[in-house]
Amino acid sequence: MMIYPLLFEPNLHTVVWGGERLCPYKGLSDASEPIGESWEVSAVKSSPSIVANGHYAGRDLISVISEQPEAILGKAVSDQYQGQLPLLVKFIDAKRDLSIQVHPDDAMAQREHGKMGKSEMWYIIDAQPGSYLYAGFKKEISPEEYKQRIADGTIVDVLARHEVRSGDVFYLPAGRVHAIGSGILLAEVQQSSDVTYRIFDYNRPGMDGKPRELHTELAAQALDYHVEDEYRTLYSAAQNRANLIVNSPYFSVRVTETEKSFHRNLLKYDSFVITMCIAGHCELQFRQTGERLQLREGHSCLIPAALADYDVVPQHGQTRILDAFIDNMDKSIVGKVTRFLHISA
Repeated sequence: MMIYPLLFEPNLHTVVWGGERLCPYKGLSDASEPIGESWEVSAVKSSPSIVANGHYAGRDLISVISEQPEAILGKAVSDQYQGQLPLLVKFIDAKRDLSIQVHPDDAMAQREHGKMGKSEMWYIIDAQPGSYLYAGFKKEISPEEYKQRIADGTIVDVLARHEVRSGDVFYLPAGRVHAIGSGILLAEVQQSSDVTYRIFDYNRPGMDGKPRELHTELAAQALDYHVEDEYRTLYSAAQNRANLIVNSPYFSVRVTETEKSFHRNLLKYDSFVITMCIAGHCELQFRQTGERLQLREGHSCLIPAALADYDVVPQHGQTRILDAFIDNMDKSIVGKVTRFLHISA
């Protein structure tokens, strides 16, 4: 079997709210248009990742996975998701405010579009002073009030607004209203779906000069109007440790900041691992094959489940990485004890 960690060609998306930070962050030549998103690892049919290294260079990720789904995804993941990669990860640069939006859950997305739902999480890489985002409602409203506020342009008055800084985390389950504000650079982990319902877009034109489509009725069906006491995700940020930041039914995410070699053995999860290099370059050294892979700041790789035992070696000082995978560990009492014993893994 030809199994090795996969790097990918740039997959940049031009959008009306995009900026100029993603190209220099990734070490690429500056773009002439506003780049809002870098789809780091994607098996979404509308924009799949293209492999940049090794035997599969030039091939799209969907076709590569189809040849060896269990070895790449893990048997448990392959069985659950019918041989398809269930996650999409991105870097996002918001020079201007994104639209107010919401995503459907699996049931609605399948019913309306024949696709997966879209729960997601944000990790703030950098935020200009005073930058903020919206996540959730600050007071409970009815579907009727929602529609009225869309009509009169006051929907933002009932949204929970959060000023942010580097390291902040927000988990956004399907149904939670949200929007990224201007001045924010972040990493996003989400279900592998491109379904978004745009609620309000400040009456601005899109790249073609025409108003962007709103999805008021579909959004009304998807919205969860429940109000939470806290929308920001609180977590431990210890050095030289894989800190759990999100463990949802759809993905598990950990962040590690270290200045020394750090061992990651994730074989027990029976899952692929997507590693995003948030800050500082590092080298991944794979124990099974002896392969070494350079991972630069602003870049990501897909580690096949069969190779998920490796060391992260910072280059030139400190590095910060974000790992996303599917947690298939046993949820029984024995499994919980095992989880506790492996909390740093």
